[in-house]
Amino acid sequence: MAANPLACATCPVRDRAACSALTEDQRSELTQLGQHRTLRRGETLFATGDEGFACATLISGALKIASFSADGTERILSLVHPAGFVGEMFAPVERHDVVALTDSNLCVFARKDYERAIERFPALGRALLRRTAQDLFESRSAIDLMSRRSAQQKVAGFILSIARSASESPCHAAAQFDLPLSRAEIAGVLGLTIETVSRQLSRLEREGVIARQGRRGVRLVDAVRLEQLAA
Repeated sequence: MAANPLACATCPVRDRAACSALTEDQRSELTQLGQHRTLRRGETLFATGDEGFACATLISGALKIASFSADGTERILSLVHPAGFVGEMFAPVERHDVVALTDSNLCVFARKDYERAIERFPALGRALLRRTAQDLFESRSAIDLMSRRSAQQKVAGFILSIARSASESPCHAAAQFDLPLSRAEIAGVLGLTIETVSRQLSRLEREGVIARQGRRGVRLVDAVRLEQLAA
């Protein structure tokens, strides 16, 4: 995991992350407190039980927040997309693993420094609260998705959630995006078999809802139809 100074001027999420609420002078002050870090696919940012000493904003890539059962079975609890925030701000230790699903870039801060920044810049605290509320909404949406009986609804809803998370606009889903999870991981998240996930993805493509591009690339062909199938 490499660490370097931050470069806010060229940050692709500078207008979407919590720090977007700051003035340029305030952002410059915050920059002095953090470091840019790169995680390779499969590297762990935080592990369960680690002292909760840091927090981070995801610049690019994708992370998973996961827990493990007593027999070692992984359960993916949520995904973190660019502009997302991770780290236990009010707990003494990390309660879940945070692992890179793809090569990822992050702004990492010592928790005590970020806490002081929130006290100094109330707009940062309000922006973080809004993001936390959005994360809570997405968690509730995931629970709702899991409660649906149809495999078609689950897979369509999952694809739609990824498309929305990949968009730079809150008004519409991204037209093109990559799936950060393998089919086996998607199956685990949705409580389906790998074969069922494969069949549903093929069906969405056959019906002209999506077009797959390469191993994990997806082009959203009919967003309205995808929303209907997910409902």
